[in-house]
Amino acid sequence: MGADAVFEPGARLPERVDAVLETVGAATWQHSVRSLKPGGVIVISGATSGDMPPAELTRIFFLQLSVVGSTMGTRDELARLLRLCVERDIRPLIADTLPMEDAWDAFAALEEGDVFGKYVLTRASA
Repeated sequence: MGADAVFEPGARLPERVDAVLETVGAATWQHSVRSLKPGGVIVISGATSGDMPPAELTRIFFLQLSVVGSTMGTRDELARLLRLCVERDIRPLIADTLPMEDAWDAFAALEEGDVFGKYVLTRASA
């Protein structure tokens, strides 16, 4: 899908990186902090697994790391993103489409972490 390299969740990286885009939160925070070079930056735009991870303050100040928060963007930026997706024929990867009554099954699969792509839930059948 365009990546130069991929790694198993939590795997030690071959070298530390300059920046991490963090959207998961508590479940990946420690790994994200420990993946950075001295002077590196973590940009946080989500906390889907929880917003109260251990702070790792000692590592942050000794390595002079920066932690930056970022919101989703403006309405105009969303419109530009949608135009780009249409122009370049960019589509999200759909793992499965399920009726709403099977939503708990989708949530269970997401919790297990074995899903690659998005779930689409459709209206319950009448």
